[in-house]
Amino acid sequence: MRKIGLLCTLIGLTFIVCGQNNSKGTLTAYDQKIPGTSLNLKMVPIKGGSFTMGSSASDRLKHPDETPARKVTVSSFWMGAYEVTHDIFDAFFRDETTPVGTEVDALTRPTPQYIDLSWGMGKTGGYPVNSMSQDGALMFCRWLYKKTGIFYRLPTEAEWEYACRAGSASVYPFGDNAKDLGKYAWFKGNSKKKYHKVGEKLPNAFGLYDMLGNVSEWTLDQYDEKYFETIGDHATDPVIPPGKRYPRSVRGGSFADDAGALRSADRQHSDPSWNKRDPQIPRSRWWLTDAEFVGFRVVRPEKQPTAKEAEAFYNKYLNID
Repeated sequence: MRKIGLLCTLIGLTFIVCGQNNSKGTLTAYDQKIPGTSLNLKMVPIKGGSFTMGSSASDRLKHPDETPARKVTVSSFWMGAYEVTHDIFDAFFRDETTPVGTEVDALTRPTPQYIDLSWGMGKTGGYPVNSMSQDGALMFCRWLYKKTGIFYRLPTEAEWEYACRAGSASVYPFGDNAKDLGKYAWFKGNSKKKYHKVGEKLPNAFGLYDMLGNVSEWTLDQYDEKYFETIGDHATDPVIPPGKRYPRSVRGGSFADDAGALRSADRQHSDPSWNKRDPQIPRSRWWLTDAEFVGFRVVRPEKQPTAKEAEAFYNKYLNID
């Protein structure tokens, strides 16, 4: 393969340096226009670095799958300032240039919802898209790549926690005391059992909204209860690629969770019960009837893949039964 610029390895594929940088080579914020709409994804630059991932020994709410804490390094990337909204996802849903189908492939758009999977919590005007499978989230990323030529994907667990912490080492990005959580997140204590419009709470230090609460967010990783033992210490851009449909890793907690599930290090995972009431046979790869609390946000790695590498990535992550 011909080398173009600086090469590095990320998620088992080779990527070239490419990005929306200024003349000094630093990442800058930008708005990604959503094709066919007047909407944008606000993309926030996240400068790479090292941090301690996982829970500290002093966190009394920690779970075994959050330990032992490890030193991890992540490369620079952009992350959506907000969770992807119904309005934005709807552009993909209604794109008539791609046919409706039952297979998750490069040309398929989401199958129609069989019931109102927002459960009356709200759709238009900035509400986060929900009841979302990981396949559906990744297919949105693939659609956006096809439309814009810019590679988008879900964050790895490491990228997600790095972005959530925003330089902090405390239980929450704002400190160790949950009393201030209501300023930053919609959770069981203030949500009234529903999600809310994105961006209504305070952002973290990186300018990211709703990293905690509102809807939980898919990551790229297969869930591994021994994640920190698996990646070891001083890992760079770690990821555990999915090898089976369940379980996959979900982060951030949701409007239905207690404060403890919204800690920066808290890890959750998908389960077949999230789709138990799906009337379709086979069950939908797009929608989750019993996971009204799950959505996603996107990232754009600074080091962009070639077209061939991007297709290999999507094929790898979307062809798992």
